[in-house]
Amino acid sequence: MSHQAGTEKEIEIDRIPIRRALISVSDKSGLDKLAKSLAERGVEIYSTGGTEKYLRGLGIPVTSVSDLTQSPEVFDGRLKTLHPIVHGGLLFRRELPSHVQQAVEHNIAAIDLMVVNLYPFEETRAKVGATDAEIIEQIDIGGPAMLRSAGKNFRGVTLLTDASQYDRFITELESSDGATSLALRFELAVEAFEQVAKYDRAIADYFLGKKPGQAEACPTQLSVSLPQIQSLRYGENPQQKAALYGEGFSKICTQLWGKELSYNNILDSSAALGLISEFSDSSMTVAAIVKHTNPCGVAEGESGLDAFNRAFSTDPESPFGGIIVLNAPLDAPLAERLNEFFSEVILAPEFSEGALGILKKKKDRRLIGYNPEALNAAISSMVELRSVIGGVLYQETDKELLTNSAITSVTSHSVADGTKRGLMFAWKVVKHLKSNAIAFCGIENGFARTLGLGAGQTSRVESSRLAVERAKHHGLDLAGSFVASDAFYPFADGLLEAADAGAIAAIEPGGSVRDAEVIAAAESRGMALVMTGMRHFKH
Repeated sequence: MSHQAGTEKEIEIDRIPIRRALISVSDKSGLDKLAKSLAERGVEIYSTGGTEKYLRGLGIPVTSVSDLTQSPEVFDGRLKTLHPIVHGGLLFRRELPSHVQQAVEHNIAAIDLMVVNLYPFEETRAKVGATDAEIIEQIDIGGPAMLRSAGKNFRGVTLLTDASQYDRFITELESSDGATSLALRFELAVEAFEQVAKYDRAIADYFLGKKPGQAEACPTQLSVSLPQIQSLRYGENPQQKAALYGEGFSKICTQLWGKELSYNNILDSSAALGLISEFSDSSMTVAAIVKHTNPCGVAEGESGLDAFNRAFSTDPESPFGGIIVLNAPLDAPLAERLNEFFSEVILAPEFSEGALGILKKKKDRRLIGYNPEALNAAISSMVELRSVIGGVLYQETDKELLTNSAITSVTSHSVADGTKRGLMFAWKVVKHLKSNAIAFCGIENGFARTLGLGAGQTSRVESSRLAVERAKHHGLDLAGSFVASDAFYPFADGLLEAADAGAIAAIEPGGSVRDAEVIAAAESRGMALVMTGMRHFKH
């Protein structure tokens, strides 16, 4: 294929033979295999600093970039590849005759392969105790410059920026007599520019955090660069395309059995994991059931089976096709119980061999093992992005925790230890219900559990009525229960509904202009009332 560029005819080149390579990497993973493959093909290899030393140690013939440029590395290696000979060899257009002629005139040899990865800036920044000087020293200059030069000129240059690409490249060399295709070069260039965009964003975020008054601010520019991990069959509905991006989910979760996770499976599983993480420090076994990202039953128990049965009895109608999650290993007795009905996904830190044997009898069920430490670490650093028409909303994840010392009553009725436990349990659950949210919980034989849940209604009192009606419908007594509201009671009616249903204590953020009326209503019904000063809206 050919076309005109001005008055000069360009020649489109598909296959480019690899005759000369420049290798400069901080991550030496897989480099021995790549370098030996190149050397066996007689490729001239140029290198710098530590990479050059590493290649010589392998017995690979290598020439120093300083010999190529006739310029020494200076300033402790800060300046070594920023030279016209290097960038000219990467940038001149092989398909443009005038560029080829100028390269000959100026004695600039083509660099056909650029192997470069960037200094470990993010890894250094993440190290405990890393100083500003150490972090700043890991801002790569020559690497991104060469990456951009080679990426811009992908029609003539092959660019490798990650060890995961080496096998793909070697396979193409072997099948194409030492050459690469235009399609591969373009693909690798795209991956390189995605990498450098993420790298630059990390550096900008670091410096933004150093600006006075900006350490806790949201980024002034938002750039998201995540690899596609999984193409999904469709989104929430069959007419919507969807994919999963980012490696975090796969680092937390391992699928042990079942069909590929769907968009809705991943969304619901994420909600379930967020809920169960509230109980990561609990000495009790906790089971939760989630449907359409909303909890429909949560309970403690002396075993997984006991906890699940308590959670299930909150709402025996909703769990079918839902998500089940535990904070403890899942054993055979619970597996037998779970085999009585269909659930989309079951998550636990571990599954016993007996449990796996039982649960694998249903092929459509997905079994997921998760790492609690990795889960908690991910939640601690999470931010939330949500598309809106014409833009994106950004916020920190709601990870504020309520301490036991904050559980004090604003009425004359004090909070006993048992009441405090029940209120804390209800507060953790209501945080994960869609607003307006109300959670009635109780304690039976020393184990906390949900009794009635109301979520997603347009008025708080309606959510309270819904929670009460659900409890009655499923034969659950709310006498002596504890009620949590994710936001303040705007009127006393919602609290009075809870009191009439049997609640003896309530927990809510407070902050309404009618707080005094709500407190008076609680006082008149003999209720302890905790106002946390912390809201948990979830839209």
